[in-house]
Amino acid sequence: MTFGDKLAKLRREQNYTQEQFADLLGVSRQSVSKWESDLAYPETDKLIKICETFNCSSDYLLLDVDDEKPQPAKTHDETSAFVIRIPKIKERKSKRTLWGMPLWHVAKNARGFIAIGVKAQGVIAIGVRSCGVISVGVLSLGVISIGTLSLGLLFSLGVFAAALFAVGTIAAGIFAVGAISFGAFALGAIAIGDASVGALAIGRYVAIGDHARAMIAIGGHKADGSVFEYVGRMTSETKQHVKTLIDNNVPAYLKWAASIVKAMLS
Repeated sequence: MTFGDKLAKLRREQNYTQEQFADLLGVSRQSVSKWESDLAYPETDKLIKICETFNCSSDYLLLDVDDEKPQPAKTHDETSAFVIRIPKIKERKSKRTLWGMPLWHVAKNARGFIAIGVKAQGVIAIGVRSCGVISVGVLSLGVISIGTLSLGLLFSLGVFAAALFAVGTIAAGIFAVGAISFGAFALGAIAIGDASVGALAIGRYVAIGDHARAMIAIGGHKADGSVFEYVGRMTSETKQHVKTLIDNNVPAYLKWAASIVKAMLS
């Protein structure tokens, strides 16, 4: 089999048209046609990309051998005892575009309105490393972000999460919920913030928890408050007194957090 025969065979096996394959390589359809007709050969950088696309060696394509199965290119990683292999992603993308980007793009480095890949950028991005308005990934950055390490402008969910509203094992945000949480309002096993609720609650203005420390501290077993502290079950009169103290001591920009705490006292 000639180089052109092998190239055409591999292209058809992967269900690429000549035009799709040309777009993938950044060449014209006529170039692909000439290669498959053995009228021309690709440049070195294009040959490397062809080998990567079809997971074959350059020897298989260029040498006059008739192996039915192309041998993948060997790398130094194959000599290692432990190798992490990321499944090869076959590149696909929409011909239609929106805002200068394809409607969808699936590739190792994907960029589209909907992007899926190892590295993904788009309005909706899904990948190991993703960046988008809605972003899902191991390392995720977006307006709405979900991932192991998740950074969001509006909402974030992850093992480590930071955003305006953050939910995670470790969460930081204006409103934070997590095993360990930091925020203007913090809710968690360990909660640290302006207004905090948790097993261990440390607040600037108010804290409610088993162990509480704040200006106004309400504790199940221990409370340390500079203005008011209370340990144990509260009566309705005590609750009303605490609500009044919250109104008088929490600044106006945190009234929303104060309202949440007062609702929990009801």
